[in-house]
Amino acid sequence: MAQSAEVPKIMKALVVQEVAVQDHPVPQIGDDEILVKTVAVAQNPTDYKFVDSGRGKPGTVLGCDWSGHVVKVGKNVTSPKVGEHAAGFVMGGTFPDSGAFAEYVKTPAELAWVVPEGTLTHEQAATMGCAFWTAVQALYHPTRLGLVEPPEKITKEEWVYIHGGSSSVGQFAIQLAALSDYKVVATASPRNFDLVRSLGASAVFDYADPEVVSKVKAASDDSIRFGLDTISLRESQTISSEVIAPGGGKVVHILQVIPDATTRTDVQRIYTLLYWALGREFSFGPGAVHPVRPEDRAHMVHFLKKVPGLVKDGSVKPLPIKLWEGGLRAIPDGLQYMREGKVRAEKIVYRV
Repeated sequence: MAQSAEVPKIMKALVVQEVAVQDHPVPQIGDDEILVKTVAVAQNPTDYKFVDSGRGKPGTVLGCDWSGHVVKVGKNVTSPKVGEHAAGFVMGGTFPDSGAFAEYVKTPAELAWVVPEGTLTHEQAATMGCAFWTAVQALYHPTRLGLVEPPEKITKEEWVYIHGGSSSVGQFAIQLAALSDYKVVATASPRNFDLVRSLGASAVFDYADPEVVSKVKAASDDSIRFGLDTISLRESQTISSEVIAPGGGKVVHILQVIPDATTRTDVQRIYTLLYWALGREFSFGPGAVHPVRPEDRAHMVHFLKKVPGLVKDGSVKPLPIKLWEGGLRAIPDGLQYMREGKVRAEKIVYRV
């Protein structure tokens, strides 16, 4: 029998169809899952893209990033415990029993992390979902960049290039790489240079500078073997490949690789998709089925065990927050704000 607090059968949720708050069944949990009463949720570009692309399935709940209190646990769950502050990431717009933009969210217990008491607010913890997990997957998964994970340190100087250092993924990637003593060279808008340096970047340049490639190479003594492109449009894919040192290296893109974005044949260009870490088969439409990837889930489960410690000792800091008033009903307005490209170096967060 699952331990539980009293939970209603119906909740308010932002449901894909007209993208409006509606009554929706509270998800039922399995033996290895937890149910969380959400307190704060954070917004990502994938949320509005699911709406605009038609990938969002009617009747499902939108949203990925959440923070809240555990109210129910399956019989096999030992952590998190009922009453604890937990945070995590789910795939919104896909499964009837998933999605963060709701009063309750369920998740496998091993894909949630306990927020240490006295550290982060719910708003701050909610920022450490999609973007943080993507940085972890891109930097550390052995089939992506395969970098040394904190708390381990590298033993010789090694540069990492991060394109889009002030993006949500970029901000976390800089912090994480710096923890293991990698030297980071990043790109950003000049208005965000100070932010990027404060996170641990050794050098930062304007991505729009026509000479950005030569400047990055000069700053790193043309030694870069690893790159993370957090933007992954054609221009960023070109720059991220061109900054790699002679002899080649690896670049991870968070959108599909554009084959002709570079003529470099000595650069291994890798696409990474965070949803693979959730351990569920999903589809983006006919012919676009993504099978279960146990190795991706196992790697994320392994790293999430480290997160409470990294937060408790201040090694990883949450993103700057733009608190959007109005709760779940205000999310469509926030999505439109992001759709129009108005979000700058901060994460939109809602109180539920």
